[in-house]
Amino acid sequence: MKCVKPLLLATAIASAAYASANELNTVIEKSSAINESAIKTQGKIDDITDSMQSRLNKFKTLNKEIDGLTVYNAQLSKQIKNQLEEMAAINASMDQVSVIERQITPLMMRMITGLEQFVALDVPFLPTERAERVAGLKALMERADVSSSEKFRRVLEAYQVEMDYGRTIEAYTALQTINGQEREVDFLRIGRLELLYLTKDGQQAGAWDADSKQFIALPDSNISQISKGLRIARKQLAPDMLTLPVQAAE
Repeated sequence: MKCVKPLLLATAIASAAYASANELNTVIEKSSAINESAIKTQGKIDDITDSMQSRLNKFKTLNKEIDGLTVYNAQLSKQIKNQLEEMAAINASMDQVSVIERQITPLMMRMITGLEQFVALDVPFLPTERAERVAGLKALMERADVSSSEKFRRVLEAYQVEMDYGRTIEAYTALQTINGQEREVDFLRIGRLELLYLTKDGQQAGAWDADSKQFIALPDSNISQISKGLRIARKQLAPDMLTLPVQAAE
């Protein structure tokens, strides 16, 4: 009977140790579960934080875009206003087109008539070319497929050509009646100041006389200077002084 007590004591101690071990395991398991839950919670917090930061960045970007669009829209509004004003001005101008066209056609006809009269009274250089230019303008005025602006441009162009004649020197070949015989000669035009000719054989020279409205023969002493002038006009000789007969201005 003396051996029973120690056995019971050992059993009680073992039972107590087993119970303590179970409780410790339970505490450890719960602690692990708490740690895992904390990790998951922290992950969710991090995800929420990242999402909020991303949305904040998008919000800032959108605000910048809105500011830019506001400035752009303000600029567009100014441009649209200016375009509307320009359109109104164009519409007003278009209303006057028919009136202007009715006025400009008679003006061009008068300009062509004036040009024709001027050519007829002018020094008779390049008569065929200048007469054809005037005739071309008259034919142009009758064409319906050419705009009034183009017609006016061509008339002004013809006037410009005539103006250029007054400040240029030119040499060209044409036929000239000399002593009742038609001969090929070289003409020398010096602006509108002088129109002279020299026969191809270099033996006879003449000049246009504005008073008698005809060509008159020149002394042989002028032949060398006219020949020199022809070479200068054809750029065969450098520009130089010429001694030529000039009609005195009245």
